[in-house]
Amino acid sequence: MAPCLSFFFLFLCSFSAIPANSLPTFFPGAAYQSLIKQAKISKPKLPFKTHYFPQTLDHFTFQPKSSKLFYQKYLINSDYWRKGAPIFVYTGNEGNIEWFAANTGFMLDIAPKFKALLVFIEHRFYGKSMPFGKDSYQSAKTLGYLNSQQALADFAVLITSLKQNLSSEASPVVVFGGSYGGMLAAWFRLKYPHIAIGALASSAPILQFDKLIPWSSFYDAVSQDFKDVSLNCYQVIKGSWAELEAMSTQKQALAELSKTFRTCKSLHSTASARDWLWTAFVYTAMVNYPTKADFMKPLPAYPVQKMCKIIDKIPSRATKLSRAFAAASLYYNYSRSENCFKIEHEVDGHGLHGWDWQTCTEMVMPMTCSKESMFPPSGFDYEEFAEQCRMKYGVSPRPHWITTEFGGERIQKVLKRFGSNIIFSNGMQDPWSRGGSSPC
Repeated sequence: MAPCLSFFFLFLCSFSAIPANSLPTFFPGAAYQSLIKQAKISKPKLPFKTHYFPQTLDHFTFQPKSSKLFYQKYLINSDYWRKGAPIFVYTGNEGNIEWFAANTGFMLDIAPKFKALLVFIEHRFYGKSMPFGKDSYQSAKTLGYLNSQQALADFAVLITSLKQNLSSEASPVVVFGGSYGGMLAAWFRLKYPHIAIGALASSAPILQFDKLIPWSSFYDAVSQDFKDVSLNCYQVIKGSWAELEAMSTQKQALAELSKTFRTCKSLHSTASARDWLWTAFVYTAMVNYPTKADFMKPLPAYPVQKMCKIIDKIPSRATKLSRAFAAASLYYNYSRSENCFKIEHEVDGHGLHGWDWQTCTEMVMPMTCSKESMFPPSGFDYEEFAEQCRMKYGVSPRPHWITTEFGGERIQKVLKRFGSNIIFSNGMQDPWSRGGSSPC
């Protein structure tokens, strides 16, 4: 599992009774994107100094607007560095860069041994790195500059300039990243091999495009994580969706669900309850670390085991839905600080909201749920998905662009044959492991 998983891709599994336009949205992002508000959260104290780099808006055209500058945020730790020593760079993904710096301890652990300079670069259109300030998300005209190729070019320009300013052009650079950031790290090594000598790409699903792997791989892996712990746990969760669907057809369904889910305010949609459960099980599998962690939420070690233990302890006469709710509550309230749940008023504490645009343009990662999944079986309808993107942004996705730009089904063979100095790091229970590559 990655030290920091950005997840948060577009996962498309649905209830037959719930409209397709209310499908849950997740990332390599946060759930309930249509309901999210930006949260003000306390920032952790980090051993980094904050800097801003005057970055070019458009690296690939020479139109008048392309030379516009914006200030890109990056963090530096030079506690162990000496001139000429390596520079370890984290290729920021979809969120505030402090979030990833606070959850990537591996780089700090190895910095003393290598006397390395640590640099965490924020991805354009996230955190404070907004090319058009408060208007950055105004329309497709501004969001059109948000894509992986521009982000990689940002990293290349900033790294090159930093080495010159430090008078340390000979310092070797290794890039690091997790999930989408891991994809960027791998792609950076492929696109800019003269800048980075290697990459560590953790939980990087570079094969999750087109038809390189079965579309059901992710949800099959999530389900298997729970099934490996407890068959009963897997079966309870699998059966809870039917109970929720049946409840949604009853009179006073929303009032009853609000009571069952201990919501702070009455629910307006049964889809909100579904998404709340769905998010808990998916994210818990993604951060099923062997130690306590606070990446997405405060969680105990091996949280999947803890969830299943909750389900298995509840008598079988209880409904599957109530048992699923009890397990999901661990994800949202392990700290026991919540008296009720703000199911329809989740806040985005990490600035993830740009990922919707990315999934509607180049990051088209089809996902389905097979009959083996603990989620309801479903398919992927590209035309329906594309229509939702056109309605929201006025743009159509380019489902084959990533494999065209970075490589498709032959990428693994090419990497192994020619060597790449890219390490693809995945835990055996990592849901993204089936969409990653093997170490090269």
